[in-house]
Amino acid sequence: MINGPTGIDLQPARISPIRAGLLCRCPACGEGKLFAGFLKVVDCCAVCGTDFTRLNTGDGASVFIMQISGGISAFLALGLQIAFTPPLWVLLIVAVPLVLALSFGLMRPGKGLMIALQVRDRHHGVAPHV
Repeated sequence: MINGPTGIDLQPARISPIRAGLLCRCPACGEGKLFAGFLKVVDCCAVCGTDFTRLNTGDGASVFIMQISGGISAFLALGLQIAFTPPLWVLLIVAVPLVLALSFGLMRPGKGLMIALQVRDRHHGVAPHV
């Protein structure tokens, strides 16, 4: 049991912190919202009161998302070029929307995952890197 900010004993989350982060939920309780806007992290969880103000994900999630979306789009464009030899404008029509969709679609879960990993490591006693 965890002693919450109001002094009430809280049950540990029934959801893993990793899954909660991917679902954009609080990694401590699995119920509260993690984001107030598209990528704006809430100051604290409305359900369990976990403080998120000291977390810093920086650009970590965006680096991974760029590599994932760029790799998928580049290999798809290369496969289309080898298989069908379409003109360049066709490759642009396919690749650019795919990169945008993958980037925007994966950014929130990626940042949620980075936050969940930080919260999990903090609860397991891993010292933060400065």
